Amino acid sequence: MNNYEYILSNISILKGVGKSLVSKFKRKNIHTIFDLILSTPSRYIDRSIETKVENLHIGKIQTITILVEKYNFPRIRKLPNKVICSDNTGKLDCVFFNSYEGYIKKILPLNQLVTISGKVTFFRGKYQITNPTHISTDKNKIKKIHSAYSLTDGISDKIFNKVIDEALKKLPKLNEWLSANVLKELDYISWNDAIKNLHKPNEISDEKKYLNRLIFDEILSTFIINSNIRRNFKKKYKLPKEIKLNITSLVEKKIGFKLTNDQIKAVNQINHDIASKERMFRLLQGDVGSGKTIVSLIAAYNNILNKYQVAYMAPTEILAKQHYELFLKVFGNTFNSKILTGKTENKERKNILLKLKNKKIDIIFGTHSLFQKTIEFKKLGLIIIDEQHKFGVNQRKKLSEKGGYNCDVLVMSATPIPRTMMMTLYGDMDITLIKSKPKNRKNINTYTKDIDKINDVTNFIKKEITNNNQIFWVCPLIEESKILDHQSSVARYKYLKQIFKNKIGLIHGDINKNERDLILNDFLNNKIKILVSTTIIEVGIDFPNATCIVIEDSNKFGLSQLHQLRGRVGRGEKQSTCILLYKKSLSENAKKRLKILKSSNDGFFIAEEDLKLRGYGDLLGFQQSGQKTFRLADPIINKDLFLLAEKEIKTIENENIDLSKYNSLIKLYDRANIINELI
Repeated sequence: MNNYEYILSNISILKGVGKSLVSKFKRKNIHTIFDLILSTPSRYIDRSIETKVENLHIGKIQTITILVEKYNFPRIRKLPNKVICSDNTGKLDCVFFNSYEGYIKKILPLNQLVTISGKVTFFRGKYQITNPTHISTDKNKIKKIHSAYSLTDGISDKIFNKVIDEALKKLPKLNEWLSANVLKELDYISWNDAIKNLHKPNEISDEKKYLNRLIFDEILSTFIINSNIRRNFKKKYKLPKEIKLNITSLVEKKIGFKLTNDQIKAVNQINHDIASKERMFRLLQGDVGSGKTIVSLIAAYNNILNKYQVAYMAPTEILAKQHYELFLKVFGNTFNSKILTGKTENKERKNILLKLKNKKIDIIFGTHSLFQKTIEFKKLGLIIIDEQHKFGVNQRKKLSEKGGYNCDVLVMSATPIPRTMMMTLYGDMDITLIKSKPKNRKNINTYTKDIDKINDVTNFIKKEITNNNQIFWVCPLIEESKILDHQSSVARYKYLKQIFKNKIGLIHGDINKNERDLILNDFLNNKIKILVSTTIIEVGIDFPNATCIVIEDSNKFGLSQLHQLRGRVGRGEKQSTCILLYKKSLSENAKKRLKILKSSNDGFFIAEEDLKLRGYGDLLGFQQSGQKTFRLADPIINKDLFLLAEKEIKTIENENIDLSKYNSLIKLYDRANIINELI
């Protein structure tokens, strides 16, 4: 068995770990020895300092060497067994509940000095330690720093430590993979030393430096995997495409306003990729309403001029239709464009598929179905994905292989993400940010309102409707719940319908998709004035006439989700409003979230603050398939290590360092097996 086989082996190979214990460890998601040794202690207990009876502190864990003087085993079963002990300064009782006399006599033999460690109490004028677990006639076994772990039923700290000890006995010494510069930053601590000293430290104060080494390895492994996917994608050269530079002015005339500096920068970066021999694999990330779609359509235009086809994928049919209509508005019927959705009739669908295969369609708009096996492109040159839900690394890797060597990939995201998380989630792609919004877009005025003053809100809405504006009203639940004290969309719809009659519509996830699309279309066409909804409206459909959004139980949402919902309005030239309704007794955290949202319209700032308040793993529910989840690293707490890893990955890329040096690291940390085929 080689070094990696041992570390990645099932814990059942360890002495004393049988089927029952394996089952219990599985509850903690510990399957292999690697899982076990990365389960770092939750705290440390210092039992190394020995004291005397007269100096004992009540309520603290203390270590003391005492003489066993007398047993007191009462005949009444419910009473505890006692062992009377002493040192030259006083007496101490060891109290045992549910322990056999034979066991007690074995661990505390009469007239012998025994070292004991446990929590001290005081009862009827005497010091006591109840049910002590750390007892030995060899004080060296007790007088040390003991590791305590986050446990599950059936596994005590004693058992956990015993299994860890077994794993560490045979822990192989791995060759160093980090550079000298990085090792210097990490106090020259090796991976093996970090593992051993985290579980069996000599000094509690040393814990952070050993943990940092392991955290850095975890971050760097993710960055190497992402970098390698990006490099592997780009090394398959394509035919460069020519760029038509005057396209920007043409687009500006059609949309009626100038592109922002960020948009122009994005266009230039994408044009550079398109004209390069290296394939484009780029994320275009921008806040809600920042104008990513226009930038993507310019990229599509340049690809079509080079006699290539373009596939433009959106998360919903209605959004695909909006992109299609914007393309027609800007470029007219200059090119052969089509939209393919679930509503496309079978005869028309067959006709579209045939035209795609024969390159009689230049650009096709649709949903995920565009990449079914039955759909063939004659000469696909660009894939554009409006990525409201986030693909994982594995999914993007497969997608990048779809169009062949001459196909570029542009992915868009309207979810601002803090920089440290961006390195992790999208490190396999080149990244372009659009932070500024078009000049015709106004900031959304945001207010908080107690639910008891709902009449003020409905009166405000009446004025909005009088001015021919439309309103979103968002609730967290579909139906009322006996468990959650949240407003339901159905109940709110019924309440508002009494006030606004036939001017109101309702959508939520339980409504049939076709019916849902009909209601959305009615709202888009101004046939209904108020749309009551769950968070299903987060998807980035453009409703330019919607000027107000009311969000109920706003304190129950995360900051980033509130910002995404707020972005459903303010898409036109009119001043828009967001009203955050809340119930009384807001928590301090909820107050902070609402205050931040009221003070800023900057999605990137809000995402940073959300990460600080909610923590990694909870932000935006980042648990989607294919995503790497860190065991130890945290983008906020370990920001300095993320930046160090970013610096190191740039060195690896710039100096074209052979990745075989990192084989050990990759084999241990690449749980998705993404890179194994590449090194």
